Amino acid sequence: MKFLGIFLCSVIFVGGFTENKKYNLLVIGNGAREHSIVWKLSLSDLVENIYVAPGSDAIAREEKVSTIDIQSTDIDSLVSFVKEKKIDFTIVGPEKPLELGIADVFFKEGLACLAPSASCALLETSKAFSKDFMKRHSIPHAKSETFTDYEEAVTYIAGHKMPIVIKPDGLASGKGVVIANNVEEANKACYQMLIEQKFALAGKKIVIEEYLEGEEVSFIVLTDGKTIIPMKPTQDHKARNNSDTGPNTGGMGAYSPLSIMNAQACQRIVTNIVWPTITGISEEKEPYRGFLYVGLMMTKEGPKVLEYNCRLGDPEAQVILMRMQSDFAQVCKAAVEAQLDTIDISWDPRHCICVVLASEEYPKPCKEKLPIYGLSLEKDLNYKIFHSHTFIKEDQFFTDGGRVLCICSLGDDLLQAKDHVYKRIEDILWEGMHYRTDIGFKELRR
Repeated sequence: MKFLGIFLCSVIFVGGFTENKKYNLLVIGNGAREHSIVWKLSLSDLVENIYVAPGSDAIAREEKVSTIDIQSTDIDSLVSFVKEKKIDFTIVGPEKPLELGIADVFFKEGLACLAPSASCALLETSKAFSKDFMKRHSIPHAKSETFTDYEEAVTYIAGHKMPIVIKPDGLASGKGVVIANNVEEANKACYQMLIEQKFALAGKKIVIEEYLEGEEVSFIVLTDGKTIIPMKPTQDHKARNNSDTGPNTGGMGAYSPLSIMNAQACQRIVTNIVWPTITGISEEKEPYRGFLYVGLMMTKEGPKVLEYNCRLGDPEAQVILMRMQSDFAQVCKAAVEAQLDTIDISWDPRHCICVVLASEEYPKPCKEKLPIYGLSLEKDLNYKIFHSHTFIKEDQFFTDGGRVLCICSLGDDLLQAKDHVYKRIEDILWEGMHYRTDIGFKELRR
């Protein structure tokens, strides 16, 4: 097994690409993460066509792109489409197709797919499994217990110091985490999940874990099961409001690089956390292939795992792909062909920041179909708007969900990138638009 260093400098030609062949790709999903994936792939000279299922009106405006009316969970139809169009490989963006076993079906049909199997994806789709997994493999993590009975959970909480963290076991679109500051808040969260079934089947089992203090870091790697290539570390901002207050969300913004994540810190994470995760899940289930997102808390005792995602993060993907200088299609093809040991990735040394523009009520259900003013098609590679939930009607963009837009910019330093982003945001408006004005504040304070 081979670890390729964090700070990489060049791209090596990947076997499997022929000089004259152009590739047809499929990307599954329709959010800002998938928009950034599609945008980055479209810049590759190796790519002829990019199909996106189901995609969005904004994604459809990118070059080389065609959206198809197939939902990301309709695996049988996706298989038929891939065979019909002779797709060279597929990239899976969201989590639900992973849970449904899309990679397993594609592999069985002999179709190339950059995604882990459903059994490997248990690292994300079941928090109870991931916690037990980390215990078995001595991976540093937030200590926790799992409950299905409300009274047992309440009894446990009564003997635990506050604050405390409560999570539904299953997928909750990044909205399920509750940080309870007192017993009343903790009991209420348990009642909503276990009794009221706020998250349906995802909340029939809950995980209660200790609250860790420190800074959160998103550490994402790409692996073919043999080789690991780390992406640049990012810091997400999950709380809805400034100064990390308010309810948890799917992410209100991100930035990279981080001064606390030097080469030594990254190596420690790879050695103590990433490799044990990849080798452990491969021993228990099968080889892990695809992106692995490790959400970390940098505590005084060292990095500890908060959660796993088995895909690129959102809004982390936007920041990572803005900084990636290498051909992303080439990188993904190498992973699909188990040839990551032949590739390096080059990175833009500049800083990148992403600010999420959300609807007023987010993360609660939001008023939708509100006209968005001030948008334009951007051609500057140093600046990009990625769409999370929008649609077009008569050449006018409208909101279509909670997180609506991701505004991203590169700058010579974080302050310059931040100034560029917030200046652009001044031109954008819809009724009730909400965003944080302090993305990157911890790094700027340092």
